[in-house]
Amino acid sequence: TGPLPVEPPGSGAERRESAGARARPHLRWVLPLLVLGAGGLVVALLSWTKEAPEPKEPVATTPLVRTQTVQPESLRYEVIAHGTVAPRTESDLVAEVRGRIVEVSPNFAAGAFFAAGDALLRLDDREYRIAVDRSRAALSLRSSELRLALADVERRRELSERGAVSNAELDQFESRAAVARASRDEARAALAQAQLDLERTVLRAPFEGRVRSREVDLGQFVSPGQKVGRIYGVQNAEVRLAVPTTDLAFLDLSLAGNAEALPDTPVTLSADLAGREVSWDARLVRVEGAIDLRTRMLGVIAQVDDPFARGGGTAEPLPAGLFVRAAIQGRELENVYILPLSALRENDTVFVLDDDGRLRVRPVELLRRTQDTVVVGEGLSSGERIIVSPLHAYSEGMQVRTVDTPAVAIPEPDPSETPSEIPLADPDDAPVEAP
Repeated sequence: TGPLPVEPPGSGAERRESAGARARPHLRWVLPLLVLGAGGLVVALLSWTKEAPEPKEPVATTPLVRTQTVQPESLRYEVIAHGTVAPRTESDLVAEVRGRIVEVSPNFAAGAFFAAGDALLRLDDREYRIAVDRSRAALSLRSSELRLALADVERRRELSERGAVSNAELDQFESRAAVARASRDEARAALAQAQLDLERTVLRAPFEGRVRSREVDLGQFVSPGQKVGRIYGVQNAEVRLAVPTTDLAFLDLSLAGNAEALPDTPVTLSADLAGREVSWDARLVRVEGAIDLRTRMLGVIAQVDDPFARGGGTAEPLPAGLFVRAAIQGRELENVYILPLSALRENDTVFVLDDDGRLRVRPVELLRRTQDTVVVGEGLSSGERIIVSPLHAYSEGMQVRTVDTPAVAIPEPDPSETPSEIPLADPDDAPVEAP
């Protein structure tokens, strides 16, 4: 056997590959034509078999709204403010003389009441009594010296008239009498000071009030000017109320500052006290002289008479430091309309529903806006219906439906029809209602 024969180039496999390459160009343009032809056939078949669309009338969407019938009414403005109750009179009780405390009144305790002139503290007064006796004796001595000096002057004056005494000697005795009189007056003042210091050994209440705090006790030594306690009056209590400057238009107040320009404006204070709502009657008594630079509010002062019902009243005691809500009675208006806040639209307008059930945009005079309501003056008439529900899209003259408008009745199915014969509603045909 010998070696296998090797085919020369260009023979066998190469000839087969070149033959396949010559056949492929026909497939490149024949296959796309076949695909296009099949697609055109499918489109023609679908166009020939489709059904004509059923014409439908366009459904007009009518928004469903809520309305409110308005009537004119009278309204008294009420401004709400808050504040803390504080005594009208409050001061520190201090010792005016030095001494040791020998007696403390039972009324001089935190929270205790006292009357004007009550003795709250007593100091050891023995040295002050000695000072009074010493001053009284000195006054007696100086008074005797003055009487003697005056008698000498009178005698020297008689002798001077007869020429027995010179004018220089008379002047000397008159000068001695003047010195004796000054010494007498000085002794009299010293006695008055000693008596005053003796009185100051007893600390008395300057007014009717209540003890806020006591800082000394029995046996303690105090010095002049030392604070021994803090007291406040119970005749009146005050509440500082911060009122926004925009609310001043609703109050019948004058910023002149004099009492005659401030009317007797009633105020009702209320607070949650001991688990229940309690109220007190008050009145405005003055307006502060400047607007607060931080809050841009004006302070007005409301006063409560006899806050602790000491005069025998039946009102609940009003303790100092209580945070209260104040309702200040303001001006009274006639023929105004009170609407919910949702009725007010942009640019101070409202939506009025006319007799044909169409929306009309009406500008109004906005008098006041609160958290829940608005007060309208001019622009409305009695008996008109105002749309109070929100509308995100609207136009002048748009047809709307109200809540009280009866809905379209759905026909009841015929009992003679089978369930398969009852027509079903197409969900696409249902009108879309605005919220």
